[in-house]
Amino acid sequence: MTVYQKKLPFDILFCTMQLITAGNNQLNMPLPPEEYVEQVFFFETFRSRIEDGYAAQECLASIRGELLATAQLPKAVSFLLTEMKHTGLLSSAMQRLPHYFTAFQTFVIVQSEREGGRFDFRIALQILEREAKYRTENPPVQGMFFYQFETICRNRLGYDKGLDVLIQEDIYDAAWKNWLRILRSQIGLADFAEMIFYRSDYYKIVTAKQFVTEKAVPSDADVIALFGEREGRIAYAARFRDPAFLFSALSRHLGYPGVPRQKQAAAEENILPALKRRIELLENRLQLLEDEQHGGINLDKYTKTG
Repeated sequence: MTVYQKKLPFDILFCTMQLITAGNNQLNMPLPPEEYVEQVFFFETFRSRIEDGYAAQECLASIRGELLATAQLPKAVSFLLTEMKHTGLLSSAMQRLPHYFTAFQTFVIVQSEREGGRFDFRIALQILEREAKYRTENPPVQGMFFYQFETICRNRLGYDKGLDVLIQEDIYDAAWKNWLRILRSQIGLADFAEMIFYRSDYYKIVTAKQFVTEKAVPSDADVIALFGEREGRIAYAARFRDPAFLFSALSRHLGYPGVPRQKQAAAEENILPALKRRIELLENRLQLLEDEQHGGINLDKYTKTG
């Protein structure tokens, strides 16, 4: 049951609710802008050269010399190369550089290098490339959250581990981290879009208009709004639907970046060896039919061991 507080006119009520927001929506970047520019080049070039068939260690050695010497990334790449020669993994080196690589960046690489996992390393590099490029645009914290959370959802990286990583990110303030803990405990039980709607300015506008006729303030008027009016409207329209529709709508209307996906062409390339094997089996069967038509099948050639 809704609890009402003392009565207020609508204009005062609306202004009061609008002031209770998360404050500055822009990201507090831990690194200078030129570092993210270099990261975009690093992840993009690393991915393209791996796709061309070069070894990972060879890629790191060559890219290190192409990076801006005044940036910190060449030193980080040198450490990545040294660690990779010993362990064969990038993630172990990134975990030892938390002052440079974010918790989310390390988490994505860890998941791509997990034994038995289906998360492609090349897609992981493309995800980090797009995230670094988005950071160069001084994006809102809401856009970064949707990008990171969509990465976790689309690639099935695990909600518990993924949201724990987001809580470690410096870009989220105390209000955001408290809500991320709530999201972690409620994911799968509550509708994601509805949780976005309840923490948006649009929800405050809707509830203010709803209760103005009764000249009362709802008990949740002091809840901090983490999302703007437009995010709230989109989330309200996407309630109880696949979250993919919400992510797509946010990308169309607000320009938030979409998460890279595995190309279908790569999957088709994996079918070629199987098709080749099937053609060989068909050729063998046709050969048996031809032998039968020409007087019988000679089994000696199939039973010879030497």
